[in-house]
Amino acid sequence: MQIVIRTLFVGTMALLSTGALASETTSNPQARLLAAACANCHGTDGKLGGAIPAIAGRPAVALESQLLAFKQGKVANATIMDRISRGYSDDELKQLAQHFSRIGR
Repeated sequence: MQIVIRTLFVGTMALLSTGALASETTSNPQARLLAAACANCHGTDGKLGGAIPAIAGRPAVALESQLLAFKQGKVANATIMDRISRGYSDDELKQLAQHFSRIGR
């Protein structure tokens, strides 16, 4: 777990130093910081496609609902999001959902 946290921290600092998190969104600074952890799999702007779904531009309500379902263990065959989502408060998950919903696809 320490390796994951350390990796997320280093990745967050790298993204902040390059300004990559300041892209197309008007989210609050805390949401952008929280979203840095998502960049490892979903890309810096949530648009990375392929096996991992793009999350940019999806409705905030849908994103929040999915994040809460992961957190509550209600998603069958979840690979890692069930564990990651448990590290966030419900309010932080809401902020993340709002952040990514504001980014254009």
